[in-house]
Amino acid sequence: MSKRRFGLALSLVLAAGTVLGACGSDKEESNGSDKGSSSDGGNTSDFSLAMVTDVGGIDDKSFNQSAWKGIQEFGEENDLKKGDGGFDYLQSQSDADYTTNLNALARRDFNLVFGVGFLMEDAIDSIATQQKDTEFAIIDGVVDQPNVASILFKEQEGAYLAGVAAALMTKSDKIGFVGGMEIPVIERFEVGFLEGVKAVKPDLKVDVQYTGAFDKAELGKATANRMYSEGVDIIFHAAGGTGNGVFSEAKERKTADKDAYVWVIGVDSDQYDEGQVGDDNITLTSMLKRVDNAVNDIAKLAMEGKFPGGETKVYGLHDEGVALADSRGAIPEDVLAKIDEYDKKISDGEIEVPGEK
Repeated sequence: MSKRRFGLALSLVLAAGTVLGACGSDKEESNGSDKGSSSDGGNTSDFSLAMVTDVGGIDDKSFNQSAWKGIQEFGEENDLKKGDGGFDYLQSQSDADYTTNLNALARRDFNLVFGVGFLMEDAIDSIATQQKDTEFAIIDGVVDQPNVASILFKEQEGAYLAGVAAALMTKSDKIGFVGGMEIPVIERFEVGFLEGVKAVKPDLKVDVQYTGAFDKAELGKATANRMYSEGVDIIFHAAGGTGNGVFSEAKERKTADKDAYVWVIGVDSDQYDEGQVGDDNITLTSMLKRVDNAVNDIAKLAMEGKFPGGETKVYGLHDEGVALADSRGAIPEDVLAKIDEYDKKISDGEIEVPGEK
């Protein structure tokens, strides 16, 4: 029962002293929300969660898809069904949908609502102020509200490993980076990638291009076409759905010339399947951003009444927030061993990867 209905029922009960006392205790223990959570992990059968996607949608083979994967896995682990009272999502067609979608899920009484993406900061800030009984979490942004948990990642650490891999595997000594919008989270990918390349080949220059969008595959394809035509043989993309165009261009070149040495490094999720070209594959590896792990972690805390409202949680290599995907044989063992050395140094704090330009 939501607080709105609960409050109405209480107003109709004359002898409500003891009930109100009990409710007051529950509120204090559950960080201001009594939607099925308790501090000792008691009654969680009514716990529900949902997410609002960025414009890429849950099938972007990247960021949104990873978040949805985490919500689905949490639902399966806790016997939740898709829909009201379980888990669900609303897809945004543009940034104009953010506020409407967040508000709609709060009104459907989901206990926890995730907003996926930096661009949702203002919308969550606004709705969290209005919907104080709902707990929100924003991925890749920071919102200073008591009922909002902010989730960040050390993308630069995973991107550093991707840079090491690219520098060790390039034959032309020409590498590219394709970003979506030039915002802090994508800049962390760029900075980490450049640092990783520099660690292996200090004099190698990386061609860095931003497309200005996360949902324009045609822009990713055009950018990749120019890079490959100029001799770049490995492109790392951090562009969401726009990155699908990078894969399309590489696959077309591999289809036309089976011996073409063109590679893509995927992002967020393992994009190996995206690179399949007949019996070949042009996915060198993928920089995993374990949004699914973070979503699952925050959901568990919320269900147990330990929701980190007003806090910012940061996930890096050390706590499995980012990683480099299994290369499926594209990267030889000696190169993987070298990458593992850098992984350990970052995880142990021996190497500190900057996150800003």
